[in-house]
Amino acid sequence: MLLAVDTSTQWVGLALYDGNVVVAEHTWLSQGHQTVELAPAIEWMLTRTQVSIKQIQALGVALGPGSFTGLRIGLAVVKGIALAEKLPVIGVPTLDVLAYGLPPDERPLIAVLQAGRGRLAVENYRFTAGSWQAENRLRVVTLRVLVESLQEPVVICGELSAQERQQLARQHHITLVSPAHSLRHPAFLAELAWKRWKAGVVDDVNTLAPLYLHQVEGVPT
Repeated sequence: MLLAVDTSTQWVGLALYDGNVVVAEHTWLSQGHQTVELAPAIEWMLTRTQVSIKQIQALGVALGPGSFTGLRIGLAVVKGIALAEKLPVIGVPTLDVLAYGLPPDERPLIAVLQAGRGRLAVENYRFTAGSWQAENRLRVVTLRVLVESLQEPVVICGELSAQERQQLARQHHITLVSPAHSLRHPAFLAELAWKRWKAGVVDDVNTLAPLYLHQVEGVPT
């Protein structure tokens, strides 16, 4: 059984996954209270599913980009469980979780998260070899700069305000993924982490660190 934790933004997610079944999935809008909500939410989910912490074999965690405080809290809780129970940890970039659940498309995919101060954290993906693959072009830009950089038909998925959606919808070469399909499902994080774990790709719990927005090129600290 793998427990997945995503605290990248105010949308917090938890999932339990055993490789065959999503045993539980829980997503909520935290409003910045992850510190007091996360541990009780994990305990609640384990209790409701009658899963003991001793049945957890691995931990998956979203690494960001995202909120400095949110990422720090999520990784601290995951590391605490990992060290106490001697469990492997698998970190997954947050925007990979957004891309994972979308259907194949010949057009490029752009996954976005809110980065504050009118900016978006952006990563480009292409569907190759049966899955969405990041182009490793993570950046933080304004919506205007993003739109001006797009010359070919693209699909955009992620957290967008109503105003941002209206602006993007006016661009005929942009296809917007619906809000429901733009939600980061923790079960996707769990499945990605499970695949990496089974492939022997795990992280050092002592050195694993979040990807903070200020670490992205071009973003002032």
